Amino acid sequence: MDSDDLSVLRSRVRRLRRLDCCAVSDAFDRLQISGVVSGVPQQSGCGRIAGAIITLKVGTGEPPPGPARHLGTTAVEAGGSDHVIVVEQTTGVDAGCWGGLLTLGAKLRGIAGVVADGPVRDIDEARAFGFPVFTRALTARTARGRVVEKGTNVPVTLWGLAVTPGDFVVADRSAVIFIQAEAIDRVLDIAEGIVARESAMAKALMDAMPISQVMGGNYEHMLKG
Repeated sequence: MDSDDLSVLRSRVRRLRRLDCCAVSDAFDRLQISGVVSGVPQQSGCGRIAGAIITLKVGTGEPPPGPARHLGTTAVEAGGSDHVIVVEQTTGVDAGCWGGLLTLGAKLRGIAGVVADGPVRDIDEARAFGFPVFTRALTARTARGRVVEKGTNVPVTLWGLAVTPGDFVVADRSAVIFIQAEAIDRVLDIAEGIVARESAMAKALMDAMPISQVMGGNYEHMLKG
């Protein structure tokens, strides 16, 4: 990635990190696109995470040809402060797709966090490190002898949504939202506009305007433009 592309990426990530999932979800409603996943708890760390996606696909069977590497290590080494690692482990096998040493390695690289559709182990270590992990499933069972890495930065599917390396994700206690790369600029522009309008409405409330006026007809139709 050249310096201009890196600058654009970092600008997008900075803007996304200022937005909560509710604002981004409203932008999705305006654009009539999908990508919002509800009910994925933040199991460790605190606060919102956002970044460009590095994908990790975990499955059963044999790993791809090449030197043996533990799953997730390639993703960690590819990441930095602009990234979130997104993991697919939907085999149904009770085996961790992320663990304590990977968490430490990711934290030392400055990676923003992990979103996993599949079991994560060593969650107490992630909590001790203050490293954000979002997942619905926890386990103590190792990946070794159960699941293997099928690829890093390959297409994955999480909670029924197709996710591509280089897409974006934002996650907080309201939702996890995947944003396709080609939609990111439109989503950012609309979500920022929604936040600005809601900030003005909050100021009006603080200035003693009745809430029935602040949240009048215009509020009901604000997602139409």
